[in-house]
Amino acid sequence: MRLKLLRVSPLVAAGPLLAACTVGPDFQKPPAPAATAYTKAPVAAPGLAMAHDIPADWWTLFHSASLDTLIRQAITQNPDLAAAQASLRVAMENVKAQNAAFYPTVTAGLDASRNKQGAQLSPVLASPQLLYSLYQAQAAFAWTPDIWGANSRSVEALQAQADAQKYQLEATYVALSANVTAAAIQEASLRAQIETTQAVIQDERDILAIEQKQHALGQIAGQDIAAQETVLAQTEQTLPPLQKQLAQQRDLLTRLAGRYPVDEIEQSFLPDSLALPQELPVSLPARLVEQRADVRVAEENLHAASAQVGVAIAARLPNITLSANVGSVATQLGQLFGPGNGFWSVGGGLAGTVFDAGQLAHKEEAAKAGYDLASAQYRGTVLSAFQNVADALHALESDGEAVRLSVAAETAAAKSLSLARAQLAAGQIARLAVLNAEVADQQARLATLSARASQLADAAALMQALGGGWWNRPEALAAQ
Repeated sequence: MRLKLLRVSPLVAAGPLLAACTVGPDFQKPPAPAATAYTKAPVAAPGLAMAHDIPADWWTLFHSASLDTLIRQAITQNPDLAAAQASLRVAMENVKAQNAAFYPTVTAGLDASRNKQGAQLSPVLASPQLLYSLYQAQAAFAWTPDIWGANSRSVEALQAQADAQKYQLEATYVALSANVTAAAIQEASLRAQIETTQAVIQDERDILAIEQKQHALGQIAGQDIAAQETVLAQTEQTLPPLQKQLAQQRDLLTRLAGRYPVDEIEQSFLPDSLALPQELPVSLPARLVEQRADVRVAEENLHAASAQVGVAIAARLPNITLSANVGSVATQLGQLFGPGNGFWSVGGGLAGTVFDAGQLAHKEEAAKAGYDLASAQYRGTVLSAFQNVADALHALESDGEAVRLSVAAETAAAKSLSLARAQLAAGQIARLAVLNAEVADQQARLATLSARASQLADAAALMQALGGGWWNRPEALAAQ
Protein backbone atom coordinates (compact mmCIF):
# COMPACT_ATOMS: atom_id res chain seq x y z
CA MET A 1 0.00 0.00 0.00
CA ARG A 2 1.08 3.60 -0.50
CA LEU A 3 0.96 6.62 1.80
CA LYS A 4 -0.38 10.00 0.78
CA LEU A 5 -1.69 13.19 2.36
CA LEU A 6 -5.43 13.31 2.96
CA ARG A 7 -7.27 16.07 1.15
CA VAL A 8 -9.23 18.20 3.65
CA SER A 9 -11.76 21.01 3.58
CA PRO A 10 -10.60 24.63 3.69
CA LEU A 11 -12.53 24.80 6.97
CA VAL A 12 -9.93 22.55 8.61
CA ALA A 13 -6.93 23.43 6.45
CA ALA A 14 -5.31 25.22 9.33
CA GLY A 15 -5.19 21.98 11.34
CA PRO A 16 -2.57 19.25 11.02
CA LEU A 17 -2.64 17.23 7.81
CA LEU A 18 -3.73 13.65 8.31
CA ALA A 19 -1.83 10.82 6.70
CA ALA A 20 -4.05 8.29 4.92
CA CYS A 21 -3.18 4.75 4.03
CA THR A 22 -4.74 3.68 0.72
CA VAL A 23 -5.45 -0.03 0.85
CA GLY A 24 -5.76 -2.31 -2.14
CA PRO A 25 -3.55 -2.91 -5.17
CA ASP A 26 -1.96 -0.05 -7.05
CA PHE A 27 -2.79 -0.38 -10.73
CA GLN A 28 0.03 -1.45 -13.01
CA LYS A 29 -0.36 -0.82 -16.73
CA PRO A 30 -0.27 -4.13 -18.64
CA PRO A 31 2.99 -4.63 -20.54
CA ALA A 32 3.00 -4.26 -24.31
CA PRO A 33 2.69 -7.53 -26.25
CA ALA A 34 5.95 -9.18 -27.19
CA ALA A 35 4.79 -9.64 -30.81
CA THR A 36 7.14 -7.99 -33.30
CA ALA A 37 5.02 -8.64 -36.40
CA TYR A 38 1.36 -8.84 -37.30
CA THR A 39 1.63 -11.99 -39.42
CA LYS A 40 3.82 -15.09 -39.35
CA ALA A 41 5.03 -14.57 -42.92
CA PRO A 42 5.71 -11.15 -44.49
CA VAL A 43 2.72 -9.78 -46.39
CA ALA A 44 3.34 -9.02 -50.05
CA ALA A 45 0.69 -6.32 -50.45
CA PRO A 46 1.49 -3.29 -52.63
CA GLY A 47 1.93 0.15 -51.08
CA LEU A 48 2.48 -0.82 -47.43
CA ALA A 49 4.67 1.71 -45.60
CA MET A 50 5.88 -0.10 -42.50
CA ALA A 51 6.63 1.76 -39.24
CA HIS A 52 4.71 4.85 -40.40
CA ASP A 53 2.23 6.77 -38.25
CA ILE A 54 -1.47 6.99 -39.13
CA PRO A 55 -2.73 10.53 -39.90
CA ALA A 56 -5.86 11.75 -38.14
CA ASP A 57 -7.56 12.39 -41.51
CA TRP A 58 -6.41 9.09 -43.03
CA TRP A 59 -9.38 9.04 -45.43
CA THR A 60 -7.73 11.84 -47.44
CA LEU A 61 -5.30 9.18 -48.65
CA PHE A 62 -8.08 8.08 -51.02
CA HIS A 63 -7.90 11.46 -52.83
CA SER A 64 -11.62 12.22 -52.72
CA ALA A 65 -12.70 15.76 -51.87
CA SER A 66 -16.32 14.59 -51.64
CA LEU A 67 -15.40 11.92 -49.11
CA ASP A 68 -13.42 14.41 -47.03
CA THR A 69 -16.33 16.87 -47.02
CA LEU A 70 -18.86 14.21 -46.10
CA ILE A 71 -16.80 12.81 -43.21
CA ARG A 72 -16.27 16.28 -41.77
CA GLN A 73 -20.01 16.90 -41.99
CA ALA A 74 -20.65 13.60 -40.23
CA ILE A 75 -18.19 14.46 -37.45
CA THR A 76 -20.10 17.67 -36.67
CA GLN A 77 -23.65 16.33 -37.09
CA ASN A 78 -23.70 12.61 -36.28
CA PRO A 79 -25.78 11.93 -33.13
CA ASP A 80 -23.63 8.95 -32.10
CA LEU A 81 -20.68 11.28 -31.58
CA ALA A 82 -22.86 13.74 -29.70
CA ALA A 83 -24.08 10.91 -27.45
CA ALA A 84 -20.51 9.77 -26.77
CA GLN A 85 -19.53 13.33 -25.88
CA ALA A 86 -22.47 13.61 -23.48
CA SER A 87 -21.52 10.27 -21.89
CA LEU A 88 -18.02 11.61 -21.31
CA ARG A 89 -19.40 14.72 -19.61
CA VAL A 90 -21.54 12.51 -17.36
CA ALA A 91 -18.50 10.47 -16.36
CA MET A 92 -16.41 13.57 -15.66
CA GLU A 93 -19.11 15.10 -13.47
CA ASN A 94 -19.34 11.84 -11.51
CA VAL A 95 -15.61 12.10 -10.78
CA LYS A 96 -16.05 15.65 -9.50
CA ALA A 97 -19.00 14.59 -7.36
CA GLN A 98 -16.98 11.78 -5.76
CA ASN A 99 -14.06 14.15 -5.14
CA ALA A 100 -16.39 16.21 -2.97
CA ALA A 101 -16.44 13.36 -0.43
CA PHE A 102 -12.90 14.33 0.61
CA TYR A 103 -14.32 17.51 2.16
CA PRO A 104 -16.61 18.01 5.16
CA THR A 105 -20.32 18.47 4.70
CA VAL A 106 -21.76 21.64 6.24
CA THR A 107 -25.51 22.15 6.43
CA ALA A 108 -27.51 25.07 7.82
CA GLY A 109 -31.16 25.42 8.68
CA LEU A 110 -33.80 27.62 10.29
CA ASP A 111 -36.83 26.03 11.97
CA ALA A 112 -39.97 27.65 13.35
CA SER A 113 -42.86 25.92 15.13
CA ARG A 114 -45.92 26.65 17.27
CA ASN A 115 -46.30 24.26 20.19
CA LYS A 116 -48.59 23.41 23.13
CA GLN A 117 -47.39 21.25 26.04
CA GLY A 118 -49.60 19.18 28.34
CA ALA A 119 -50.41 20.63 31.75
CA GLN A 120 -49.55 17.36 33.54
CA LEU A 121 -45.98 17.30 32.15
CA SER A 122 -42.94 19.21 33.32
CA PRO A 123 -42.83 22.56 31.55
CA VAL A 124 -40.60 22.79 28.51
CA LEU A 125 -39.98 26.47 29.11
CA ALA A 126 -38.70 28.18 32.23
CA SER A 127 -42.22 29.59 32.71
CA PRO A 128 -45.42 27.57 33.21
CA GLN A 129 -46.74 28.84 29.86
CA LEU A 130 -48.35 25.96 27.90
CA LEU A 131 -48.56 27.61 24.46
CA TYR A 132 -45.34 28.89 22.92
CA SER A 133 -43.39 29.41 19.69
CA LEU A 134 -39.93 28.00 19.08
CA TYR A 135 -37.33 29.33 16.66
CA GLN A 136 -34.06 27.53 16.03
CA ALA A 137 -31.10 28.27 13.74
CA GLN A 138 -28.23 25.82 13.49
CA ALA A 139 -25.33 24.67 11.37
CA ALA A 140 -24.04 21.11 11.31
CA PHE A 141 -20.60 19.84 10.28
CA ALA A 142 -19.81 16.22 9.42
CA TRP A 143 -16.64 14.67 8.08
CA THR A 144 -15.42 11.13 7.53
CA PRO A 145 -11.63 11.17 7.04
CA ASP A 146 -10.47 8.90 4.24
CA ILE A 147 -8.09 7.00 6.52
CA TRP A 148 -8.10 3.78 4.44
CA GLY A 149 -8.38 5.41 1.04
CA ALA A 150 -11.90 4.16 0.30
CA ASN A 151 -12.84 7.45 -1.29
CA SER A 152 -9.47 7.71 -3.03
CA ARG A 153 -10.09 4.34 -4.65
CA SER A 154 -13.66 5.33 -5.54
CA VAL A 155 -12.37 8.47 -7.26
CA GLU A 156 -9.70 6.39 -8.97
CA ALA A 157 -12.33 3.97 -10.27
CA LEU A 158 -14.58 6.75 -11.52
CA GLN A 159 -11.65 8.53 -13.16
CA ALA A 160 -10.74 5.30 -14.94
CA GLN A 161 -14.33 4.99 -16.12
CA ALA A 162 -14.21 8.58 -17.38
CA ASP A 163 -10.98 7.81 -19.23
CA ALA A 164 -12.63 4.72 -20.69
CA GLN A 165 -15.49 6.91 -21.90
CA LYS A 166 -12.95 9.30 -23.42
CA TYR A 167 -11.46 6.45 -25.44
CA GLN A 168 -14.94 5.23 -26.30
CA LEU A 169 -15.53 8.66 -27.82
CA GLU A 170 -12.39 8.24 -29.90
CA ALA A 171 -13.55 4.76 -30.94
CA THR A 172 -16.85 6.26 -32.07
CA TYR A 173 -14.97 8.90 -34.06
CA VAL A 174 -12.83 6.27 -35.80
CA ALA A 175 -15.80 3.98 -36.46
CA LEU A 176 -17.80 6.86 -37.94
CA SER A 177 -15.04 7.89 -40.36
CA ALA A 178 -14.43 4.25 -41.31
CA ASN A 179 -18.14 3.56 -41.83
CA VAL A 180 -18.57 6.61 -44.06
CA THR A 181 -15.51 5.61 -46.09
CA ALA A 182 -16.71 2.01 -46.47
CA ALA A 183 -20.20 3.16 -47.47
CA ALA A 184 -18.78 5.59 -50.05
CA ILE A 185 -16.63 2.81 -51.54
CA GLN A 186 -19.65 0.52 -51.66
CA GLU A 187 -21.72 3.21 -53.38
CA ALA A 188 -19.06 3.71 -56.03
CA SER A 189 -18.87 -0.05 -56.57
CA LEU A 190 -22.66 -0.36 -56.88
CA ARG A 191 -22.84 2.46 -59.41
CA ALA A 192 -20.15 0.74 -61.48
CA GLN A 193 -21.96 -2.60 -61.24
CA ILE A 194 -25.27 -1.01 -62.29
CA GLU A 195 -23.69 0.79 -65.23
CA THR A 196 -21.90 -2.35 -66.41
CA THR A 197 -24.95 -4.55 -65.89
CA GLN A 198 -27.10 -2.16 -67.94
CA ALA A 199 -24.52 -2.30 -70.75
CA VAL A 200 -24.51 -6.11 -70.61
CA ILE A 201 -28.32 -6.17 -70.69
CA GLN A 202 -28.34 -3.95 -73.76
CA ASP A 203 -25.82 -6.22 -75.48
CA GLU A 204 -27.89 -9.28 -74.56
CA ARG A 205 -30.99 -7.63 -76.03
CA ASP A 206 -29.13 -6.81 -79.23
CA ILE A 207 -27.97 -10.43 -79.45
CA LEU A 208 -31.54 -11.63 -78.93
CA ALA A 209 -32.81 -9.29 -81.69
CA ILE A 210 -30.20 -10.62 -84.13
CA GLU A 211 -31.00 -14.24 -83.27
CA GLN A 212 -34.73 -13.58 -83.68
CA LYS A 213 -34.03 -12.32 -87.24
CA GLN A 214 -31.86 -15.38 -87.89
CA HIS A 215 -34.63 -17.62 -86.60
CA ALA A 216 -37.16 -15.92 -88.87
CA LEU A 217 -34.83 -16.68 -91.78
CA GLY A 218 -34.54 -20.28 -90.65
CA GLN A 219 -30.84 -19.96 -89.87
CA ILE A 220 -31.07 -21.05 -86.19
CA ALA A 221 -33.46 -23.16 -84.17
CA GLY A 222 -36.01 -21.93 -81.64
CA GLN A 223 -33.95 -23.55 -78.88
CA ASP A 224 -31.22 -20.97 -79.47
CA ILE A 225 -33.75 -18.18 -79.05
CA ALA A 226 -35.02 -19.67 -75.78
CA ALA A 227 -31.45 -20.00 -74.48
CA GLN A 228 -30.69 -16.36 -75.22
CA GLU A 229 -33.97 -15.23 -73.64
CA THR A 230 -32.98 -17.16 -70.50
CA VAL A 231 -29.56 -15.48 -70.43
CA LEU A 232 -31.17 -12.05 -70.87
CA ALA A 233 -33.76 -12.68 -68.14
CA GLN A 234 -31.10 -13.87 -65.72
CA THR A 235 -28.98 -10.80 -66.38
CA GLU A 236 -31.96 -8.49 -65.96
CA GLN A 237 -32.74 -10.13 -62.61
CA THR A 238 -29.42 -8.95 -61.22
CA LEU A 239 -30.23 -5.26 -61.79
CA PRO A 240 -33.06 -4.55 -59.27
CA PRO A 241 -31.09 -5.89 -56.24
CA LEU A 242 -28.17 -3.64 -57.21
CA GLN A 243 -30.48 -0.63 -57.50
CA LYS A 244 -32.02 -1.46 -54.11
CA GLN A 245 -28.58 -1.71 -52.50
CA LEU A 246 -27.59 1.64 -53.99
CA ALA A 247 -30.70 3.35 -52.61
CA GLN A 248 -30.10 1.83 -49.18
CA GLN A 249 -26.44 2.85 -49.32
CA ARG A 250 -27.49 6.42 -49.97
CA ASP A 251 -29.81 6.23 -46.96
CA LEU A 252 -26.93 4.91 -44.84
CA LEU A 253 -24.57 7.71 -45.88
CA THR A 254 -27.30 10.28 -45.22
CA ARG A 255 -27.92 8.84 -41.76
CA LEU A 256 -24.20 8.79 -40.94
CA ALA A 257 -24.11 12.47 -41.89
CA GLY A 258 -26.81 13.12 -39.27
CA ARG A 259 -29.59 13.83 -41.76
CA TYR A 260 -32.99 12.38 -42.60
CA PRO A 261 -33.42 10.34 -45.81
CA VAL A 262 -35.55 13.08 -47.35
CA ASP A 263 -32.59 15.45 -46.90
CA GLU A 264 -30.19 13.23 -48.86
CA ILE A 265 -26.52 14.16 -49.00
CA GLU A 266 -25.26 16.10 -52.00
CA GLN A 267 -22.16 13.99 -52.55
CA SER A 268 -22.21 10.99 -54.86
CA PHE A 269 -19.40 8.53 -55.43
CA LEU A 270 -18.37 7.07 -58.76
CA PRO A 271 -15.76 4.40 -59.57
CA ASP A 272 -13.16 6.97 -60.50
CA SER A 273 -13.83 9.27 -57.50
CA LEU A 274 -11.74 7.15 -55.12
CA ALA A 275 -8.14 6.08 -55.62
CA LEU A 276 -6.08 3.49 -53.77
CA PRO A 277 -3.46 5.26 -51.59
CA GLN A 278 0.04 5.10 -53.01
CA GLU A 279 1.27 4.37 -49.49
CA LEU A 280 -0.66 2.75 -46.66
CA PRO A 281 0.99 3.57 -43.31
CA VAL A 282 1.39 0.55 -41.02
CA SER A 283 2.50 1.31 -37.45
CA LEU A 284 4.66 -1.03 -35.40
CA PRO A 285 2.97 -3.84 -33.41
CA ALA A 286 4.34 -2.47 -30.14
CA ARG A 287 2.26 0.70 -30.64
CA LEU A 288 -1.01 -1.02 -31.44
CA VAL A 289 -2.19 -1.28 -27.82
CA GLU A 290 -1.67 2.47 -27.43
CA GLN A 291 -3.41 3.32 -30.69
CA ARG A 292 -6.49 1.10 -30.54
CA ALA A 293 -9.22 2.96 -28.68
CA ASP A 294 -11.00 -0.28 -27.76
CA VAL A 295 -7.82 -1.59 -26.14
CA ARG A 296 -7.50 1.65 -24.16
CA VAL A 297 -11.12 1.27 -23.05
CA ALA A 298 -10.38 -2.28 -21.86
CA GLU A 299 -7.28 -1.02 -20.03
CA GLU A 300 -9.26 1.66 -18.19
CA ASN A 301 -11.93 -0.89 -17.30
CA LEU A 302 -9.14 -3.02 -15.81
CA HIS A 303 -7.91 0.04 -13.89
CA ALA A 304 -11.41 0.66 -12.51
CA ALA A 305 -11.72 -2.99 -11.47
CA SER A 306 -8.38 -2.73 -9.65
CA ALA A 307 -9.57 0.32 -7.72
CA GLN A 308 -12.81 -1.43 -6.77
CA VAL A 309 -10.76 -4.07 -4.96
CA GLY A 310 -9.36 -1.31 -2.74
CA VAL A 311 -12.87 0.03 -2.12
CA ALA A 312 -14.03 -3.42 -1.02
CA ILE A 313 -11.04 -3.89 1.31
CA ALA A 314 -11.55 -0.46 2.90
CA ALA A 315 -15.22 -1.24 3.54
CA ARG A 316 -14.14 -3.99 5.97
CA LEU A 317 -12.06 -1.62 8.14
CA PRO A 318 -13.32 0.69 10.91
CA ASN A 319 -13.96 4.32 10.08
CA ILE A 320 -13.79 7.57 12.05
CA THR A 321 -16.58 10.11 11.85
CA LEU A 322 -16.24 13.69 13.14
CA SER A 323 -19.25 15.94 13.72
CA ALA A 324 -20.12 19.32 15.18
CA ASN A 325 -23.32 21.26 15.66
CA VAL A 326 -23.78 24.95 16.55
CA GLY A 327 -26.87 27.11 16.74
CA SER A 328 -29.28 29.23 18.71
CA VAL A 329 -32.86 28.71 19.97
CA ALA A 330 -35.47 31.17 21.28
CA THR A 331 -39.19 31.58 21.76
CA GLN A 332 -39.15 35.00 20.11
CA LEU A 333 -37.73 35.50 16.61
CA GLY A 334 -36.13 38.78 17.64
CA GLN A 335 -34.29 37.03 20.47
CA LEU A 336 -32.98 34.17 18.32
CA PHE A 337 -29.40 35.38 18.36
CA GLY A 338 -29.54 36.98 21.80
CA PRO A 339 -27.16 36.14 24.64
CA GLY A 340 -27.64 32.84 26.41
CA ASN A 341 -29.60 31.19 23.57
CA GLY A 342 -26.70 29.51 21.80
CA PHE A 343 -25.80 25.83 21.91
CA TRP A 344 -23.11 23.61 20.39
CA SER A 345 -21.83 20.08 20.39
CA VAL A 346 -18.70 18.37 19.09
CA GLY A 347 -18.28 14.63 18.73
CA GLY A 348 -16.43 11.85 17.07
CA GLY A 349 -16.95 8.16 16.57
CA LEU A 350 -15.14 5.03 15.54
CA ALA A 351 -17.24 2.23 14.07
CA GLY A 352 -16.56 -0.98 12.22
CA THR A 353 -18.44 -4.09 11.23
CA VAL A 354 -18.24 -6.84 13.84
CA PHE A 355 -20.50 -9.42 12.21
CA ASP A 356 -22.19 -9.46 8.79
CA ALA A 357 -22.21 -13.19 7.99
CA GLY A 358 -19.35 -12.71 5.52
CA GLN A 359 -21.11 -10.12 3.37
CA LEU A 360 -18.16 -7.73 3.08
CA ALA A 361 -15.66 -10.57 2.65
CA HIS A 362 -17.66 -11.94 -0.26
CA LYS A 363 -17.91 -8.46 -1.79
CA GLU A 364 -14.12 -8.24 -1.63
CA GLU A 365 -13.81 -11.61 -3.37
CA ALA A 366 -16.34 -10.46 -5.96
CA ALA A 367 -14.23 -7.34 -6.61
CA LYS A 368 -11.15 -9.52 -7.08
CA ALA A 369 -13.06 -11.77 -9.48
CA GLY A 370 -14.18 -8.63 -11.32
CA TYR A 371 -10.54 -7.69 -11.74
CA ASP A 372 -9.76 -11.14 -13.16
CA LEU A 373 -12.70 -10.73 -15.54
CA ALA A 374 -11.49 -7.31 -16.73
CA SER A 375 -7.97 -8.72 -17.14
CA ALA A 376 -9.20 -11.56 -19.34
CA GLN A 377 -11.33 -9.13 -21.37
CA TYR A 378 -8.30 -6.89 -21.86
CA ARG A 379 -6.21 -9.78 -23.19
CA GLY A 380 -9.05 -10.78 -25.48
CA THR A 381 -9.37 -7.24 -26.82
CA VAL A 382 -5.62 -7.10 -27.54
CA LEU A 383 -5.75 -10.43 -29.37
CA SER A 384 -8.72 -9.24 -31.44
CA ALA A 385 -6.86 -6.03 -32.31
CA PHE A 386 -3.88 -7.96 -33.68
CA GLN A 387 -6.24 -10.31 -35.51
CA ASN A 388 -8.01 -7.35 -37.16
CA VAL A 389 -4.72 -5.98 -38.48
CA ALA A 390 -3.54 -9.40 -39.67
CA ASP A 391 -6.89 -10.02 -41.41
CA ALA A 392 -6.70 -6.65 -43.17
CA LEU A 393 -3.11 -7.28 -44.29
CA HIS A 394 -3.97 -10.74 -45.62
CA ALA A 395 -7.01 -9.29 -47.37
CA LEU A 396 -4.89 -6.62 -49.07
CA GLU A 397 -2.41 -9.26 -50.18
CA SER A 398 -5.23 -11.30 -51.70
CA ASP A 399 -6.80 -8.18 -53.20
CA GLY A 400 -3.56 -7.29 -54.94
CA GLU A 401 -3.46 -10.70 -56.63
CA ALA A 402 -7.17 -10.53 -57.48
CA VAL A 403 -6.74 -7.10 -59.08
CA ARG A 404 -3.72 -8.33 -61.05
CA LEU A 405 -5.61 -11.33 -62.42
CA SER A 406 -8.80 -9.39 -63.16
CA VAL A 407 -6.85 -6.67 -64.98
CA ALA A 408 -5.15 -9.37 -67.06
CA ALA A 409 -8.53 -10.91 -67.86
CA GLU A 410 -9.97 -7.49 -68.73
CA THR A 411 -6.99 -6.76 -70.98
CA ALA A 412 -7.51 -10.06 -72.77
CA ALA A 413 -11.23 -9.41 -73.16
CA ALA A 414 -10.58 -5.91 -74.49
CA LYS A 415 -8.08 -7.30 -76.99
CA SER A 416 -10.60 -9.93 -78.09
CA LEU A 417 -13.25 -7.24 -78.54
CA SER A 418 -10.87 -5.07 -80.56
CA LEU A 419 -10.07 -8.00 -82.87
CA ALA A 420 -13.75 -8.82 -83.25
CA ARG A 421 -14.55 -5.25 -84.24
CA ALA A 422 -11.71 -5.27 -86.77
CA GLN A 423 -12.99 -8.53 -88.23
CA LEU A 424 -16.51 -7.10 -88.39
CA ALA A 425 -15.20 -4.08 -90.27
CA ALA A 426 -13.45 -6.42 -92.71
CA GLY A 427 -16.64 -8.43 -93.17
CA GLN A 428 -15.08 -11.57 -91.74
CA ILE A 429 -17.56 -12.12 -88.86
CA ALA A 430 -21.14 -11.21 -88.05
CA ARG A 431 -22.37 -8.55 -85.64
CA LEU A 432 -23.42 -11.30 -83.23
CA ALA A 433 -19.80 -12.29 -82.55
CA VAL A 434 -18.93 -8.69 -81.68
CA LEU A 435 -21.85 -8.46 -79.27
CA ASN A 436 -20.70 -11.63 -77.52
CA ALA A 437 -17.21 -10.13 -77.24
CA GLU A 438 -18.70 -6.95 -75.80
CA VAL A 439 -20.56 -8.96 -73.15
CA ALA A 440 -17.35 -10.77 -72.21
CA ASP A 441 -15.52 -7.44 -72.03
CA GLN A 442 -18.18 -5.90 -69.77
CA GLN A 443 -18.14 -8.93 -67.48
CA ALA A 444 -14.34 -8.76 -67.22
CA ARG A 445 -14.58 -5.05 -66.44
CA LEU A 446 -17.17 -5.80 -63.76
CA ALA A 447 -14.80 -8.31 -62.14
CA THR A 448 -12.00 -5.73 -62.12
CA LEU A 449 -14.24 -3.07 -60.58
CA SER A 450 -15.30 -5.52 -57.88
CA ALA A 451 -11.69 -6.44 -57.11
CA ARG A 452 -10.65 -2.80 -56.90
CA ALA A 453 -13.60 -1.99 -54.62
CA SER A 454 -12.56 -4.82 -52.29
CA GLN A 455 -9.02 -3.44 -52.30
CA LEU A 456 -10.25 0.04 -51.36
CA ALA A 457 -12.52 -1.33 -48.64
CA ASP A 458 -9.74 -3.45 -47.14
CA ALA A 459 -7.36 -0.47 -47.19
CA ALA A 460 -9.92 1.49 -45.14
CA ALA A 461 -10.35 -1.51 -42.83
CA LEU A 462 -6.58 -1.57 -42.26
CA MET A 463 -6.59 2.09 -41.23
CA GLN A 464 -9.39 1.39 -38.77
CA ALA A 465 -7.69 -1.77 -37.47
CA LEU A 466 -4.50 0.22 -36.78
CA GLY A 467 -6.44 2.69 -34.64
CA GLY A 468 -7.57 5.33 -37.11
CA GLY A 469 -5.06 8.02 -36.14
CA TRP A 470 -7.27 9.56 -33.42
CA TRP A 471 -4.18 10.37 -31.33
CA ASN A 472 -3.10 12.86 -34.02
CA ARG A 473 -6.34 14.84 -33.89
CA PRO A 474 -5.87 18.42 -32.59
CA GLU A 475 -8.27 17.68 -29.70
CA ALA A 476 -6.33 14.57 -28.68
CA LEU A 477 -2.98 16.37 -28.98
CA ALA A 478 -4.29 19.18 -26.77
CA ALA A 479 -5.45 16.66 -24.16
CA GLN A 480 -2.08 14.95 -24.20
